Amino acid sequence: MNKIITSLVACLFLLSCSAKLKGRDGQPGKDGQTPEIITISKDDVKKSMEYLASDELGGRATGSEGSEKAAVFIENFFKKNGIQPYFESYRDSFQLGNITGYNVVGMIEGNDPNLKDEFIILGGHYDHIGKGKVVDGDSIANGANDDASGTIAAMEFGRYFSKSKSNKRSILITLYDAEEMGLKGSAHLAKRLKENGMKAYTMINFEMIGVPREDGKSMSYMSGYDRSNFAPTLNKYAGEEIVGFFPKAKDFNLFMRSDNFPFFKEFSIPAHAISTFDFTNFDYYHHVDDEADKMDYEHMANFINKMIPALEGMMNAPTKEVLLNDE
Repeated sequence: MNKIITSLVACLFLLSCSAKLKGRDGQPGKDGQTPEIITISKDDVKKSMEYLASDELGGRATGSEGSEKAAVFIENFFKKNGIQPYFESYRDSFQLGNITGYNVVGMIEGNDPNLKDEFIILGGHYDHIGKGKVVDGDSIANGANDDASGTIAAMEFGRYFSKSKSNKRSILITLYDAEEMGLKGSAHLAKRLKENGMKAYTMINFEMIGVPREDGKSMSYMSGYDRSNFAPTLNKYAGEEIVGFFPKAKDFNLFMRSDNFPFFKEFSIPAHAISTFDFTNFDYYHHVDDEADKMDYEHMANFINKMIPALEGMMNAPTKEVLLNDE
């Protein structure tokens, strides 16, 4: 009897070890690393926000000391969480006159030998306008919602997939500089990736996700909703409508005003921006009161966690489900 019990314990131990060495899709962990499934907490989000939207960074204008500090913060986050540089370093630099801008680019390689050459691009812009109209002696436009919130979402998606190792296709986490100067950073990166022959499948830009929409509305909306089947595909894998249609998105020309657009132009792929700010739920766009203490961290964490299975389902499908619609 003791020998039987010992054998059973040994078998259970081996099964347990085997399970720990596999990702969510059953693929073995790379380099002996154990896949880890994490939940993004509001404290994770808040910690990053309170630095990126702090007065110390001075509004993160391109070329400023604060912008440099933001880039270093993102690079250190990538390093700490095992997100590898896509280029020789994390930085993709470009010139705007006498100003040097830096996109920060990290990669999580896919675990499927047949799909890993296809890339899902996730991004947000970490720059902001620097100074704004003075209110009560405050001139720093901290840019918490615009777009530290989207930057943090992209960073947290990177952290999740770097640890879970559950992505069959490869993921590029792209944080852009000089969005506020006319999408200059994303335009530079999209062109460079195209020239390098990247096989880009889809792109999502996260833009202003720091505040929730009203009850009764979809959690978020997607610019250029009718240009592809991206939103219904994400909703299918999420198991609910997390990405809806916002009628005014077309009126405001949002599809062409955010960092998704250069990727659509260069690659002719489904490339959209997702936002929870709809011009009715936050009064501080490009305002000095766009501060960290006005963000809803419960909402942000909830949005990120609900988006993870949606992204995971799309990026792990055996064929390319997300397609541009005929216009």
